[in-house]
Amino acid sequence: MDFFDQGGILIYFVIFFGKILEVTVSTVRIVLINRGERVKGSLIAFIEVLLWLFITGTVLTGFKDDMLRVLVFALAFAFGNYLGSWMEDKLAFGLCSVQVIVPDGEESQKLATELRANNFAVTGICGKGKDGKRELMLLHIKRKRIPQAVSIIKDSLANAVIVVNDAKVIYGGFIKK
Repeated sequence: MDFFDQGGILIYFVIFFGKILEVTVSTVRIVLINRGERVKGSLIAFIEVLLWLFITGTVLTGFKDDMLRVLVFALAFAFGNYLGSWMEDKLAFGLCSVQVIVPDGEESQKLATELRANNFAVTGICGKGKDGKRELMLLHIKRKRIPQAVSIIKDSLANAVIVVNDAKVIYGGFIKK
């Protein structure tokens, strides 16, 4: 570990990119555990704690003589949080429920048919809104498929009301693998 005691500009890069990696991994771990993926989350936790010990130990070694290490560490922590949340959004782990409110009629039936043709399970419920009869369509899908579903809905009925909620566990029904 003499490399880390010597200093030099390379140590700041190791701290910066190591901390970004550690915080990004931490963010993904938290999301996995919250979505019920305990085994995957626990395996990632092992990697996370190794990174944390290595990077934090590097910063604590001689930080009084080199406060720039602390600043680099703090900046990397902030950037790692941003990157971790961005990455989780792109990975889109888990499930969600989509509620679609549309005027009841021929157009809503065409929308349901189009969604089903794209392997979305759709349950329709008749309702009444301020402007008359409405259909409430319920879809339970993988988060990765949200953009596809929203695109189909918007292309079919531009005035549709779309609400997306996270769903932790869904039992039964039809979700395309």
